[in-house]
Amino acid sequence: MEHRAWLKEPPAIGASYIAELPFDDDFGARAFAARRLWRAMNGRTPGPAFHELSKQRRERLSAAIRALDARASASTYRAIAEAIFGKKRIPDHAWKTHDLRNRTVRLVQSGFALMRGGYRQLLRPGRKDK
Repeated sequence: MEHRAWLKEPPAIGASYIAELPFDDDFGARAFAARRLWRAMNGRTPGPAFHELSKQRRERLSAAIRALDARASASTYRAIAEAIFGKKRIPDHAWKTHDLRNRTVRLVQSGFALMRGGYRQLLRPGRKDK
C-alpha cells in the first residue's frame, strides 16, 4: 500500500507531525483516512476501508459502465443484453416486453447517470447533496 503526504518542508527524522481536519461534511471520512495513515506510518495494518461496495453493487456498476460504453458505440439494447447476460438468455420473440430488455435499459441509464457526475456519490456514501 502506498501513502502520500503533502509537506511544506522536507520531513525530518524523529519529528512529530499533525493532520489538520476541517469540521465539514467530509470530516468522518477524513478522520478515518488520517487514522489509517497513522497506523500505516507506525507499521500497523491500516484496517478496513472507510466504505466498501458489496460484490453485487460492484458487479452492477461494472455492468452499467459496460452498457454505457456499448450504447455510446451505437450498440442496440439487444446486443448489449447479449454481451452482459449471455445470448442464450435473450428471447427470439417478445424482446420489447422482456425483463432483460428493461434491465438493460436501466443499466444504460445508470451508466449515463454515473458519467454525468453520479460517480461522486460513490465517494461520499450516504450523502445526497453532492
